[in-house]
Amino acid sequence: MPADIATTDTLATLQARISSGQAIVGIYGLGYVGLPLALRFAEVGLKVIGFDIDQRKVEMLNAGQSYIERLTPEYIQAAAQQGFEATTDFARTVEADALIICVPTPLNAHREPDLSFIVNTIEAALPHMRAGQIVSLESTTWPGTTDEVLAPRLRQRGLNPGENCALVFSPEREDPGNPHYGTKDIPKVIGGSTPSCLALGSALYQHAIQTMVPVSSTRAAEMTKLLENIHRSVNIGLVNEMKIVADKMGINIHEVIEAAATKPFGFVAYKPGPGLGGHCIPIDPFYLTWKAREYGVNTRFIELAGEINHYMPHWVVGKVADALNDRGKAVKGSRILVLGLAYKKNIDDTRESPAVEIMDLLQTKGAHIEYSDPHVPVFPRKRDYHFDLQSVPLNAQTLPSYDCVVLATDHDGFDYALVQNHASLIVDTRGRLKGEHSNVVAA
Repeated sequence: MPADIATTDTLATLQARISSGQAIVGIYGLGYVGLPLALRFAEVGLKVIGFDIDQRKVEMLNAGQSYIERLTPEYIQAAAQQGFEATTDFARTVEADALIICVPTPLNAHREPDLSFIVNTIEAALPHMRAGQIVSLESTTWPGTTDEVLAPRLRQRGLNPGENCALVFSPEREDPGNPHYGTKDIPKVIGGSTPSCLALGSALYQHAIQTMVPVSSTRAAEMTKLLENIHRSVNIGLVNEMKIVADKMGINIHEVIEAAATKPFGFVAYKPGPGLGGHCIPIDPFYLTWKAREYGVNTRFIELAGEINHYMPHWVVGKVADALNDRGKAVKGSRILVLGLAYKKNIDDTRESPAVEIMDLLQTKGAHIEYSDPHVPVFPRKRDYHFDLQSVPLNAQTLPSYDCVVLATDHDGFDYALVQNHASLIVDTRGRLKGEHSNVVAA
């Protein structure tokens, strides 16, 4: 049979399975991006196989349990009733019609892109892939990754995007803790290696997500994700620098931002803090700056914002040291309690959290560190930081025992009146404790 007829039939079969809702979806990486997406596809009635290399996660999910706070066991159990199951067996890749890659893309020790999770995932899946599948990469990365890293590997196996398989890039846009926008509500940007790839990818995601935003290529989709996060990084870097300037001048930056935000046009309020957290904003800009060098471009503006944001935990530690010094104490030997371990309020996600870096910097200076976070009862496993700690309770007995309390993440669940009334010294990095208080130092 001629190749063009065979490939047309192959993609037509895939299209039919997707359109009819019979497609089996494989999600690779069951973290803060992959698991919500898997549950959403299951919710609309598609069978989902979740792949992860962490046996503990797989066992918890198959037992109807969850390791992400906002995704309660009820969500997991409901998905299981629709056929969702988790596995570490990549041989089951052959069963799936859609392979969606949602794995981490961190930086290495030299702050350069680390695509090892993407490469390891596709290499593990490739021996079990077949014609008539669609591959979608959701992991944030530099423009060109889909075409330059995934496509050649598919072709080596005889899988040619647009002929006998499909390949798309569709960046994740999860915002943990956002009560207004869940997975289904956030418009889905998608770019295909070919027009037919784009059409198949859009048809797949339309089952689970309300609005599709097609773009001309995978590179345009990859760049879209980077622009979104660089936009935030640069603006947060700006207000963080403004915070330092305002602090030197004795001006409350939070008051200034609130006043400026009353302007009904031309201003968007961004809040300063102790540094950037989460997987996206502290990392993604460096993916573009790294790739831009290939084209002889020096992204000075983006890198400057990154430097400012990276410096913020050190600035907070300096404020802690000054505040203790004003009270005749040194950092070394002081008992310091960090409030909030998550990278932003009301969630349990600690990825790239500046609170953790602040803890590490203070401990390096000789402080005795503890933390309190209602969303993170036990300090999680991390590649770069190791604390054998559990969240301590906040009450009128424990708070006075600390020389300093550092408010790093302003969870709504904290009793701020209790903290303010019983802590001898509070370094507030979020502007949560408003007004003038003798025991509160803004940072």
